[in-house]
Amino acid sequence: MGRNSELSDWFSASIEVIAAVDVLGEEAVRLHQGAYDEVVERPGDPLSLAARFAAAGARRIHFVDLDGARSGRVRPELVRLLARAAAPALLQASGGIRSLQDAAALLEAGADRVVVGTAALPDPEPWATAFGEAVVVALDVRDGMVRSAGWTEGSGLSIVEAIERCVAAGITRALCTAIERDGTLAGPDLELVSSMAASDLRVLAAGGIRTPADVEALAENGAEAAIVGRALLNTLP
Repeated sequence: MGRNSELSDWFSASIEVIAAVDVLGEEAVRLHQGAYDEVVERPGDPLSLAARFAAAGARRIHFVDLDGARSGRVRPELVRLLARAAAPALLQASGGIRSLQDAAALLEAGADRVVVGTAALPDPEPWATAFGEAVVVALDVRDGMVRSAGWTEGSGLSIVEAIERCVAAGITRALCTAIERDGTLAGPDLELVSSMAASDLRVLAAGGIRTPADVEALAENGAEAAIVGRALLNTLP
């Protein structure tokens, strides 16, 4: 009973809390700072996990295809299964999207939004034109620079340059991940979120979130939503 109550507390925050389901192979996992060889949690079946989060009150599930992020290949069939498992929660899909066709395939498979990083950063405008508010640009940040290819490569863009490029192109929403805090439960990077929220972008914040109090701090710093992974797993009954 206590655990169920704690889990529900997350989803009654003043901004939307989006539950993260990261998948490596066929298994849900949580990584430490995005390192593929540092798995800190193995919650098992991703379909079951998505359904449990939805049952607890999550209105949206953030699916990360970790294999796709490295390989550049999307898995529409997995998105279709996750969308069904998560219903009535909506599914936000990411990982491996390298073309407009990839994004369209995942939206057709049942995703409500797609999150694109590497492929959108050279020129976000075609993505904004094609998908409008159904596309979110991922700005994954380490030491003030945006990383790409599943955080394994540098993009050559500072976070300031990336924000300016997105705003100019008409992108409305960005996912901001503080890589050095991801999977650490060290607390969110409020300064980074605040600086992004000062632009015209609506910010989904991720990385280091420990408690509902952290979510409220993100709200105070301008975030539209918080994506939470490991802390939610620790609250599951």
